[in-house]
Amino acid sequence: MTKPLEGVRIIDLTHMLSGPYAGMLLADMGAESIKVEPLKGEGTRALLASDPKNSYNGQGAYFITLNRNKKSVCIDLKTEEGLETFYDLVREADIVLDNFSAGVPTKLKIDHEHLSRINPGIITCSVTGFGQAGPNFKRPAFDQVVQGIGGGMSITGHDEEHPARAGIPIGDLGGGMFAVMGVLAALHSRAVNGYGQHVDISMLDCQISMLNYMATMHMLSGDNPTPIGNGHFVHVPYDAYKTSDGFVIIAVIFDSFWDNLVQLLDIDEFRDPKYKTQPGRFADKHKINAILTELLQTNTTQHWVDLLSGARIPCAPVNKFSDALTDPQVLFRNMVVDIPQAGGGVVKAPGNPIKLSIDSSDSYTPPPLLGQHTEEVLRSMGYDDQRIADLKAKKIVG
Repeated sequence: MTKPLEGVRIIDLTHMLSGPYAGMLLADMGAESIKVEPLKGEGTRALLASDPKNSYNGQGAYFITLNRNKKSVCIDLKTEEGLETFYDLVREADIVLDNFSAGVPTKLKIDHEHLSRINPGIITCSVTGFGQAGPNFKRPAFDQVVQGIGGGMSITGHDEEHPARAGIPIGDLGGGMFAVMGVLAALHSRAVNGYGQHVDISMLDCQISMLNYMATMHMLSGDNPTPIGNGHFVHVPYDAYKTSDGFVIIAVIFDSFWDNLVQLLDIDEFRDPKYKTQPGRFADKHKINAILTELLQTNTTQHWVDLLSGARIPCAPVNKFSDALTDPQVLFRNMVVDIPQAGGGVVKAPGNPIKLSIDSSDSYTPPPLLGQHTEEVLRSMGYDDQRIADLKAKKIVG
């Protein structure tokens, strides 16, 4: 079986999380991803590499997860010959992906303006904290920085005095996801119109986009929303309720779900006619939640999930990682996969969430050793053994 991006070549200059995540998704879908690294390797190689619990064969969990299906080529881009070698790569590439700080690609002469002179069809994509222009675009940014500036932290948590970031690094991951969308849009545009272009992804822009309808509500009302924990500002009951051994989520969105809940639990107070519609339930939100909390603590999470599911009431356990990664639906969807390792053995990691009906064949190659594919890739560009040996001797490539 084929993969949808077979025949597409990416030069991956990324490090840390946002850029490598974008490159991982594209590589999972079949793009040939050539990871161009400094001779000492990009910084993510060292993260957790010596942690006995979170590494394997000298590679840490970050690198193992984010760099499967990629090749590693080491080039010193700060030298003239290294830059020329990189340009030779660009001549035969479709995409150059980076997440350097704003301005660094221009300084290194690897920005779209320089690369499009070499390959007019090249698509470049930069993931930065704040984009390529603006009053504050050069300030440093990491995941929690953009979560904070983007407004999402102000509505996360249980009260205004204790703002909380999202448990997963949505600032970084959001930038990577939108980068994939931008690159695929640019590939389609090139197929139709014949030209390459630059994709400018700001992690802050992504956070603002994901505020979505809540941002529109604020701009209509002028009101700043506040944290409400796991509850909802419209629906009741809608929360994570404590059980005898954990928590169960109940999400009554429609009045029909409430009717099912009343019939299932047989609680006299819930039969009050005013609760049949959302406004009445919302007015007594605290009372309804208190009654549910008392009842639900009398039995296990699984007991309540079974009963609620049987009555077609939206519900879920609050899973730990050990539960989520062994969930039968997750496993059926091939979302836990074996990643082979260069030194032998396998490491389990999340799979590819993009499922296509025809061009969707999951396969994974090991995260590369440093410079593992330098000679292979240079030979594919027409470099002979002597030229490669000379570049190695000069420490231009490794």
